[in-house]
Amino acid sequence: MTEKIIALLLDICGADEGEIQPDTELFEEGILDSFGLVQLLVEMEGQLGVSLDPAALERSAISTPAKLAAAAQA
Repeated sequence: MTEKIIALLLDICGADEGEIQPDTELFEEGILDSFGLVQLLVEMEGQLGVSLDPAALERSAISTPAKLAAAAQA
C-alpha cells in the first residue's frame, strides 16, 4: 500500500522518483499541503478503494506515506 501511495504522490506533486520514501515527512518538506492532501485522498479512494475522512485525521497520523498506508488499512 505504501508504494501505491508514493506513486500517487509522485503524480500529484510532480516529484522525482526516489524523492519520496516511506518515511518522508510530506508536510514538513513541502511536498504536500492541504489542497494536495485532498487530491491525494480523492485519488486513494478512486484508485485504491480507500476512503479516509480528512476531518477525522490528525495531521501527525498521516505525515508520511507509511503512516498514510497504516491509516488506510486501519
